[in-house]
Amino acid sequence: MKEKTKKLSGAEIIVRTLIEENVDTVFGYPGGQILHIYDELQKKRRHIRHILTAHEQGAAHAADGFARTTGKVGVVIATSGPGASNLVTGIATAYLDSVPMVAITGNVPTDQIGRDSFQELDIADITMPITKHNYIVKDIRELHRILKEAFAIAREGRCGPVLVDIPKDIQIAKTEFTPVSLPEKNQPEPSEDELSSAAAIIESAERPFIYCGGGVVSAGAGELVKELSEKIDAPCGASLMGLSAIEHDFPSMLGLTGMHGHPFATRSMKSADVIIAIGARFTDRATGAHGEIVKDAQIVQIDIDPAEVDKNVKDAAYVIGEIRPVLTALLERIRPQKHPEWKKTVASLPYRKKAENDDKLTPYKIIDAVADYSRGLSIITDVGQHQMWTAQRYPISGERSFLTSGGLGTMGFGMGAAIGASIAKGGKRCVLFTGDGSFGMNLTELATAVSYKIPLVIIIMNNKSLGMVREWQNAMFGRESQSALERKTDFTLLAKAFGADGAKVKTVSELDAALKRAFDPKNTLPFVIDCDIMPNETTVTD
Repeated sequence: MKEKTKKLSGAEIIVRTLIEENVDTVFGYPGGQILHIYDELQKKRRHIRHILTAHEQGAAHAADGFARTTGKVGVVIATSGPGASNLVTGIATAYLDSVPMVAITGNVPTDQIGRDSFQELDIADITMPITKHNYIVKDIRELHRILKEAFAIAREGRCGPVLVDIPKDIQIAKTEFTPVSLPEKNQPEPSEDELSSAAAIIESAERPFIYCGGGVVSAGAGELVKELSEKIDAPCGASLMGLSAIEHDFPSMLGLTGMHGHPFATRSMKSADVIIAIGARFTDRATGAHGEIVKDAQIVQIDIDPAEVDKNVKDAAYVIGEIRPVLTALLERIRPQKHPEWKKTVASLPYRKKAENDDKLTPYKIIDAVADYSRGLSIITDVGQHQMWTAQRYPISGERSFLTSGGLGTMGFGMGAAIGASIAKGGKRCVLFTGDGSFGMNLTELATAVSYKIPLVIIIMNNKSLGMVREWQNAMFGRESQSALERKTDFTLLAKAFGADGAKVKTVSELDAALKRAFDPKNTLPFVIDCDIMPNETTVTD
């Protein structure tokens, strides 16, 4: 007699599938339409740790930060209606930066959908443009397969977020459970013609330049890029998302290129006759509004996503495929090159400014001081002037060590992402660079960091303004509008109210004293350092 397959509820299937997918940490916020999922999570708390944030947006950013740090799929859970809609900015942030994430939302029972039920929302349609794929589960027999597919889609090819909306009755219903195994998808193989064409153009270069994007970080291909750089004697630069692909002290690494990049890096890119772009999108901030930074070069583009070919620039050659196999194949085909005159030209360009040796607090001095204490730690930024200063100045140590919102430019990203990054590293200390504007967006996540004893060091570049907005307003109009923050918030007292600690600093010596306290190994709580800087500081590096 054949043994009966055990019947499981939808909630049991959800949590069981998470465990199958090696998920050990999820971020979220409970609510009425996901009570059954949360009850099952409580039963399986030894297998899956749940991090309760202060807001669903913070949970989404934390799942994002966890994914960026580990390379694994981040998981966030929220209830229907406002819970689901509060995830939207976090999902969009992950989508624009190609971060693998699965968002699980509850919804009203299927027979109530479309009746304007309490906290009903069509989150699947809302998130359709900002997910790789999304689902509404209407048959419990499909639930396990859909969840398995969601994880596969999130991490395959060009990574990104997937949303699975699960009505309450599907969570409660039971079905006979049979595990599903999905067939592995074959990734696109680079063609011989693509490889040969790319290799020929690279070998013909007199002034080659390697441009690293976030795809290099996602692929873990930094070592191969360095090998290519040495083989063809080419300097390297990076987009904001590609900055942690190669450590800052690699001899050929020039750093950030583009609108807010180092002049020497951007000028080198502009002077190149061949640009090898690896996992990069050629956005307006990286290459100029009309691609003027790269218009005089032949471009060889390497990317897993064929949609990026000829999208923002015209490619002379391209290779579509996973970055590691493509680079391995190219390295086998390309003969060693030497470009002494080109390297001499690059070396002669003005290098980055040195910070003045006095006690006045400036952005670069703040970053230099923090760097002395934080080597090897994950660095996270919010969005604004502080983001550009950090990207320009901080000595980034290697892959997945620099987390920032590049594509969407999400103010308020930092607190959640820093929490996710720290948890991904077993509670290790992380550093968040933020501004008074960005920090104000999601500072409630201090409650989360304190509750879970996450030892974040939070550096607020406080210029009492929306600094980047103010900088652009003055550049474009010669005046400001609603960019001054006339707020009386005392961030040090605020930190203490949340149960953290902090200090307000106005000089370099005061900052050093605060950093000693913040990085004390005995300190297991967040430490907020409110740095008073001048409002007229800009991101211009010339």
